[in-house]
Amino acid sequence: MPKLRLPIPFGAAALAVAFAALLPHVAAQAQENDTLAKIKASGAITFGYRESSFGFSYLDGNLKPVGYSIEICNRIVEAVKTELKLPAIEIKYQAVTSANRIPLVQNGTVDIECGSTTNLVERQKQVAFSPDIFRYNVRMLVKADSGIRSIADLQGKTVATTTGTTSFRLLREADKGRNLEVNNLGGKDHSDSFLLVESGRAQAFVLDDILLAGQIANARNPKDFIITGESLRTENQSLMFRKDDPAFKALVDRVVSGMMKSGEMEKLYNKWFMSPIPPKGININYPLNAETKEAFANPSSKGI
Repeated sequence: MPKLRLPIPFGAAALAVAFAALLPHVAAQAQENDTLAKIKASGAITFGYRESSFGFSYLDGNLKPVGYSIEICNRIVEAVKTELKLPAIEIKYQAVTSANRIPLVQNGTVDIECGSTTNLVERQKQVAFSPDIFRYNVRMLVKADSGIRSIADLQGKTVATTTGTTSFRLLREADKGRNLEVNNLGGKDHSDSFLLVESGRAQAFVLDDILLAGQIANARNPKDFIITGESLRTENQSLMFRKDDPAFKALVDRVVSGMMKSGEMEKLYNKWFMSPIPPKGININYPLNAETKEAFANPSSKGI
């Protein structure tokens, strides 16, 4: 006796066809977000690096990316080699800016950004972060003889910020009804923003104090500049990578937290911020602050 086949309602049939068509897209999306699978298939990983985040991620005398963040990423690659049982992984480098770093991580051009990015809850809607590798205060750099010592002194002045950072927004939030009239001038990177102050086109440069210290250390006349003013906010820097990739995040978290617990992270910090570094042998001389010590003691990627 032939089997009786009941007709599928039109709506159900259409739904089944739509679901079948969606499966390849879902599978492709999962593959795109599986960083470990991508590395295993290609034998390579791409670091996003900054060209002028001195101490963290910048170019040395041979135009090679170096710094605190780069070294942490190198430790992560060693762990990936072990995890995937690969004898070697090629490290490729992609320069990023404050403006394009998130899109380049999202679209797969960069696998992990080894730079100087703040872990903000609002950014977590787009990307994922490691535990904080540094915590700092947002302040301003000015010429030592400028007379500028507080936010109020910026009235009528031009303030430089790096395009793609939160610095000018924080300045506006800290204004607290004083109705400061300030002009904002954007630099394409931190060195460009510093040059705006050095050349007199801007009177202050607002950024993370540790990055400002790096700019001063590399200036032609470091004594001509100071970091001053109220802290606009305490922020946290982390490594950045694609979201919805639990396996890669678990590996990154394990490596970074392990370095903190073992004391390796503090040694690495001292190497890049308390010792002479390439290419000029300059010492940024920025002692480990209380906020970063707390980050090392209690690793967290919750963001602010």
